Amino acid sequence: MVSRMREGHEDDTLLLLEHPHVFTMGKAARPEHVLWSEDERRSRGVDVVWVDRGGEATYHGPGQLVGYPILDLARLGITIRDYIARLEASLIAYLDELGIRSEAGASGLTGVWSDGMKLAAIGIKLNRSVVSHGFALNLTADLEYFAGIIPCGHADLRPTSVEALTGARVDTESAARAYAPHFAEAFGVGLAWAAADRLRPVSPAS
Repeated sequence: MVSRMREGHEDDTLLLLEHPHVFTMGKAARPEHVLWSEDERRSRGVDVVWVDRGGEATYHGPGQLVGYPILDLARLGITIRDYIARLEASLIAYLDELGIRSEAGASGLTGVWSDGMKLAAIGIKLNRSVVSHGFALNLTADLEYFAGIIPCGHADLRPTSVEALTGARVDTESAARAYAPHFAEAFGVGLAWAAADRLRPVSPAS
């Protein structure tokens, strides 16, 4: 999809989804950022996948809203710094709708935070002017899985979730539907919903 967008053959796209248990390791991650042994990971059903985004280790799993905006920043007329700020603002606006006060991270800490705890992680890749990867917002995620890694390289920073802060159990599909308008407003774009089965299949790399 990124290569097609670079060639002008793809519209700007926002993928909203939920992953099975997985630790994803960005370009700045190191093997020692994974704290659980292979046996422990196997017993908990969690894989380790090395990816080409920036950042270190993070966790994705059930109970998270994961968003992958695939956007041509040149076409939108915004910088990468502006993109991250708008992405954070869209999440903050959605969380405010849920009654949660949150804010963007301090210098060097991307993502969205509440009372010093991380609610949403952000990790991106910029390929020419096309940005990919995105965010993971903890809704009802099992926060124990974060103990298996050093999240984003910061062992002293704790994660939290919508459920932990409010007691509300928001399912991923409902969150996706409610979050999307905030994304559209932050980026000044319109949205047209499409079913997942309309995505083009990608052949495995040889």
